[in-house]
Amino acid sequence: MNRSDQTAIVTGAAGFVGSHLCDSLLKMGYTVYGIDNFITGQAKNIDHLESNGNFHFIKADVSQPAAKYLPAGLSPDVVFHLASPASPPRYQAHPVETYLVNSIGTHYLLQHLKEHAPQARFVFASTSETYGDPAEHPQVEGYWGNVNPNGVRSCYDEAKRLGETICGVHARDFGMDVRIVRIFNTYGPRMDLADGRIIPNFIRQAMDSEPLTIYGDGSQTRSFCYVSDLVAGIVLMGTLEDLAGETINLGNPNEEHTALATAELVKKAFDKPELEIIFKDLPGDDPTRRKPDISKARQVLGWSPQVSFAEGLRRVRESLN
Repeated sequence: MNRSDQTAIVTGAAGFVGSHLCDSLLKMGYTVYGIDNFITGQAKNIDHLESNGNFHFIKADVSQPAAKYLPAGLSPDVVFHLASPASPPRYQAHPVETYLVNSIGTHYLLQHLKEHAPQARFVFASTSETYGDPAEHPQVEGYWGNVNPNGVRSCYDEAKRLGETICGVHARDFGMDVRIVRIFNTYGPRMDLADGRIIPNFIRQAMDSEPLTIYGDGSQTRSFCYVSDLVAGIVLMGTLEDLAGETINLGNPNEEHTALATAELVKKAFDKPELEIIFKDLPGDDPTRRKPDISKARQVLGWSPQVSFAEGLRRVRESLN
């Protein structure tokens, strides 16, 4: 699939997922404009792209009107809007920036495209957090969620939900080609080992031969998807025809593990069976179970994850050596 005549914009390009998406698009032949303000993204994630003539980086705050940072006359074929802090410690440290980039930033981008590139596809990176602490398991796209609208996580959860609302308005009322992916827990090379989420925490602690910290009793579950699988799904969402208005889960339902089981798997992957496990209080509004139903992704995208958790952890360990 050669896209040498096409242009993509990736917001959050220096982030964990965004940088891998840029890599994939460039390999497909796209000219890519990557945008980031480095609140949580890291320059080292895109340093290897500096010499690539098809990659153009713009340091900017995507919560501002798009005309302030996009080159005049740029008419992209597809926009992937990934810009946002994504881990609870990071978005709780930047709550205003988080709710702005997912809400008003989404509005500004879509309004800009409506005027300057109405033919462009727009893929909004939403999240499994829109389901909150789900009363339905696994979570299907039609489930409306169980979110605390004024909780400690709401600056992210509710901002993503509002971002989806804004996408829906532009799809229905303005006839734009807007698509939504709800991303479940993802891991892989370039994830920030200090971002506070379960896999980075465990890996950092295992590498430093520290006890692995579990919050709560360890019975809460997450489903883990390797980053290359996730990016393949995002690319399909942005490149396949006839997906305007669709919302699709992307995650790995085959790899739902309790926090306690996850700790043991990380210890095994990093050859640290002797490490102690310690328990601390569960943070507020922390979901007890998380697992995607990906029936729609299988049917509509022809997509399903390919990398097992054990294999993914092996690849992460290799990348850190």
